[in-house]
This record gives sequence, structure tokens and C-alpha cells, in this order.
Amino acid sequence: MTGAGSDRLGRLLNLVPYLLSRPGIAVAEAAADLGVTDRQLRDDLELLWVCGLPGYGPGDLIDMALDGDRVTITYDAGIDRPLRLTRDEALALVVALRMLAETPGVGHRDAIERALAKIESAAGDFADAPVAVRIPGNRDRLAEFRQAVERGRALRIRYYTATRDEISERVVDPMRVLVVGGRGYLEAWCRRAEAARMLRVDRVVAWIEVDEPSAPSPQALPHDVRDGVFQPTPDLPLVTLRVGRGARWITEYYPCEEVRAEPGEYWLVTLRASDLAWARRLALGLGPEVTVVGPPELAAAVGGEARAALSAYEGEAAS
Repeated sequence: MTGAGSDRLGRLLNLVPYLLSRPGIAVAEAAADLGVTDRQLRDDLELLWVCGLPGYGPGDLIDMALDGDRVTITYDAGIDRPLRLTRDEALALVVALRMLAETPGVGHRDAIERALAKIESAAGDFADAPVAVRIPGNRDRLAEFRQAVERGRALRIRYYTATRDEISERVVDPMRVLVVGGRGYLEAWCRRAEAARMLRVDRVVAWIEVDEPSAPSPQALPHDVRDGVFQPTPDLPLVTLRVGRGARWITEYYPCEEVRAEPGEYWLVTLRASDLAWARRLALGLGPEVTVVGPPELAAAVGGEARAALSAYEGEAAS
């Protein structure tokens, strides 16, 4: 975020409570109070139209009545007072920014460091709490894998596969190291799978170089990662979920084939899953915010695990 962008963000956060306390204020008067031009204020008001709560539909976005040269906020989306961070909120923000600064490949690092310095200054002594922020797959680990690629040696690794929730051992022939979406990846030819694989470096549990040169198969073509690492294909399982407001975030985080609004606050979301085991864990993690519509075997698996968990909980409560 540039300096001008951060200034505008601060102005927008304070603009809503300012206007709430002055319904029907003239745009020229508000601009003078806020130290901006009439044009700048009108641009800010145009941006506020598309700001609001996750969901970003009717009833989620900030709304206002702009009657000629006078403006009144009619829905504030919860921004009803200037931003004031509590001690815990400020510390959480400090930790998050420190983590972001450790993330490889993140742009505008100078802006992140400026924001962190300002919040640490405002937070005072408690921002110096002994919290070490290191995310798996940070710059040091990426550098080690880059060196392995440069040395041209095969690697024996132990790798955690999230979709199957298991750790496996395999020998891979490294091809390149890259950062996609803030995460580091080792692209390599996997001898066990006989295919090129994108391996998240934070999921490599252990690795050693073996006394063999790296020799990727001629079939090992680099992945096209311009649209992300996961590329849904028609052969993958098609999953349909009915999600509430609290689970709508999955439509922004995962590639979806269809998102359709239903009566009330529910959305019907259709997406491709790498496998049904991954989809089962996703659905269970969303809890009461999701209902599995299909496929039937996924609905049965999720329902069975949910009933087993509830039974165990009731047993503990009764004992």
C-alpha cells in the first residue's frame, strides 16, 4: 500500500462515523472539515458505495443518500466510530504484520514495515512481548531449496500431504523454487508418482540430498501458475455446499464453478475438490455454517463424523 493509499484508507475509516454524526451535511462543508477538496470527498463517497461486510451484496455494503449537495449515511456496516484498537487487537495486528513481513514474495515491503513501525510505536511496551514470528517456508528455507536446485542433486524428502492427512517419503528431482500467492514451492519430478509436483516447502517435514544427480524426466514441464497452483479439472470430484454468511469466504479463497444466492442468507456453492477427503475436512471445519448437498458419499461421510463427534461429546458430558 502506498503512502497515498494508506492516507485514503484512514480517511475512509473516519469518514463514516463523521457523516453519521452530521446527517444531511453539505458536501462542501464536510470537505472543508476533513481538509480535502470537494472532488476528493466525492471520490471517497463513490468508493464507500462498494465497501462493507463480507458477502458484498444488498444489506452488506455501506449505503447513503446523496441528495444534491448533501449526504446522509443510511447504513454504516458497523463502522460507527473512529477506529480505536484495544491492546489485544493492536498486538494481533503487530504479529500479523510481522508474519506478512516474513512472507516471501510479498510486494511493497517498505509499506508493511512503515505500518508496523507506526503500530508498534502506538502500542508501546507490550508490542515488545516475546513473540517470535516465523512462518514455515520462510526466506531461509527457500534459500536452502534454491541451493539444492543449483547443486543439481536429488532429494529424499518426507512430505505432509494435506488432502490425505499423511506423511510420505519420496525421492524427487528438483526443478525450480518459486513463490505463488505468498507461499514457497519446490517444483520437482516425483519418482514415486512419475509426475511433476508442486510441493509446498512448509510441508516438507525433512529432507536430505542423495548421492545422485537431479534428473527430471523429459515429460516434466513447468506448471503454469499464473492463475494459482491449484487448477481445477473436469476429472476432479464436483462438490456442492450450501453455506451461510460466515462461510462465504470460501468463494474468495477457492476456485468455484458456480455461486448462486438462495433465500435468506445462504449461497449454493459448487467447486472442484482435489479429492473427497479434502472436501470432508473443509466441510467439517466450517461447522454449522455449511450443509453438504452433494455428492451423496461426501454428505454421508460428513454426517457420520459429525454424529460421532456429537455422541462423544454427549458421553463426556454425561460422565
